[in-house]
Amino acid sequence: MKQHSLLFLLLCVLLAFSCGGGSGAQQQEENATADSTATTATKYKLTPFTPSTNYANAALESMEYKDAQFKFGIGGDSYQLGVQTPDAPQKMCANSAEGQHIHLIIDKEPYAAKYEAAFDYEIPDGEHYLLAFLSRSYHESIKTDKAHIAKKVTVAGNNFTDITDIEGPMLFYSRPKGAYKGKAETEKVMLDFYLVNAQIGSNYNVLAEINGEEHLIDIWQPYYIEGLPMGENTIKLSLLDGNGNLVNTPNNPVERKFTLEELTLEK
Repeated sequence: MKQHSLLFLLLCVLLAFSCGGGSGAQQQEENATADSTATTATKYKLTPFTPSTNYANAALESMEYKDAQFKFGIGGDSYQLGVQTPDAPQKMCANSAEGQHIHLIIDKEPYAAKYEAAFDYEIPDGEHYLLAFLSRSYHESIKTDKAHIAKKVTVAGNNFTDITDIEGPMLFYSRPKGAYKGKAETEKVMLDFYLVNAQIGSNYNVLAEINGEEHLIDIWQPYYIEGLPMGENTIKLSLLDGNGNLVNTPNNPVERKFTLEELTLEK
């Protein structure tokens, strides 16, 4: 009888240790999960831009460059340069007071915003990759085949001596750019880029490094960036192939610095 009691007592002790060990293991697993979640937390929030005014038939129909002057032909019955895009007040991001415009990008340089179809612009001699697209007043590109012109050009004496289509995949950086001031411009900053000969989500993706923090993008659309600090910020965009490797194409990756500033009232 005493042996049975002793055996029963021993079983109870073992069971108690077993339960305690299980609770410890479970706690360790929960702690590990919490640590993993904390590690993957991001500083910056990237969310899709709200749907924008649609300019389905807007078009850059032609482009000439002679003696350092561009002349673009613009088509479509709804898009106009120099006017405000109707939904600009609802966008809650930086907007140009001068209205809708052309973004002109040469290689990896920041774009030039042009509010008229003809304008002076000097380009250094040599080979360049050129992108021009129609933009809304808040700098969002119109992402249609008709609304952009992408060319590989050779320039001599501020004239095109050769112009061909860009054959391979390319990524062009557009926004953010320059300085943003006040809550209305700094709380939500638009990220926008332009793709040529590359459909992301299958064969390609875009890696956005926001102050070093990585965000993989698989849908071509503009995005709001939230949580950026005041002062200088850096964004690096890279076009990746389906395996996550950097695509061997000109001007890839591209990096840009921009600043956010508090709005100060003049005395």
